[in-house]
Amino acid sequence: MRTDETIAEVDSFLKTLPDPVRQVARGEWGFTVQAAGWPLDVGIAVRDGLFRVQAQVVGPGQISEADLLWWNRRIHLVRFSQTQSGEVWLCCDLLPDSLSARQLDRVLGLFVLTAAQARASVAEAPLPS
Repeated sequence: MRTDETIAEVDSFLKTLPDPVRQVARGEWGFTVQAAGWPLDVGIAVRDGLFRVQAQVVGPGQISEADLLWWNRRIHLVRFSQTQSGEVWLCCDLLPDSLSARQLDRVLGLFVLTAAQARASVAEAPLPS
């Protein structure tokens, strides 16, 4: 699928979401949903031949590196990463050829669910300071 076709497919799908979607640039969008009691700002981009979704899940020191590794071994399509300052992000990179409205719905649903589950696990058992 060419970049223009991918952007059109993603844009068309995002217009069906119940939450407001911001188009921040050509091929880049953002939306905010509630995940485990607080806003999750999700960024979506089509660039460099990939469809990418990303969001900061929790701040520094809230999920241990061992737990991030455990999560990454259990989940599909999405993965956790950590910045040098310790913020935990959830990411997903897909080749545009696999994108359809059904696949976008599946990926974004899994993405938000995984972020909410990670946040809920932090709320249940916060790490010592």
